[in-house]
Amino acid sequence: MNMEQLLARAGRLAVPGRRRILGIAGAPGAGKSTIAERLVSALDGQAVLVPMDGFHLAGAELRRLGRAHRKGAPDTFDAAGYAALLARLRAHEQDTVVYAPAFDRSLEEPVAGSVPVPSGVPLVVTEGNYLLHDEGPWAPVRALLDEVWFLEIDADVRVRRLVDRHVRYGKDRPYAEAWVRDSDEANARLVELGRDRADLVVRGSLL
Repeated sequence: MNMEQLLARAGRLAVPGRRRILGIAGAPGAGKSTIAERLVSALDGQAVLVPMDGFHLAGAELRRLGRAHRKGAPDTFDAAGYAALLARLRAHEQDTVVYAPAFDRSLEEPVAGSVPVPSGVPLVVTEGNYLLHDEGPWAPVRALLDEVWFLEIDADVRVRRLVDRHVRYGKDRPYAEAWVRDSDEANARLVELGRDRADLVVRGSLL
């Protein structure tokens, strides 16, 4: 399926007067944020991007919990908070702007109240690793999404992208390679378990 077909499919969800939520899932480095941004841009005011990564726990809290070395694992997010926001977005409160958090990669920290979602926007696009994860506080998320796409690309391409991204945001290459091998790839294996719960599997790179 190409980008034009994906855009047409997303466009059919953006029905004025209603609120639907499209999820884009996949392993780290699969291209979720880029595809989501392209969809939202092309839909031109009919969609807003609300990233799951805005629910990362802050670095100080991860250090307090002893989880900083596993940042990106399911228990390093406020999953219940994410589900609560999705439920509120689905409720489609009239004449109300709902504010969602974003994630600043240059700071490696979530930033509260960064993404306004006006009531008149019919489609929310959300992307992240664990939209199809069915354990613990992540379990309610799937039912809150009208449709979920799973992005699947060649593992070598995905790993190379991940390393390059970590380097771009300030990590030296040996550290980045070790982090991807020991952390990101462990998370990728977990993410793959939810693949069959997606409405659509998009294979191959669209970037």
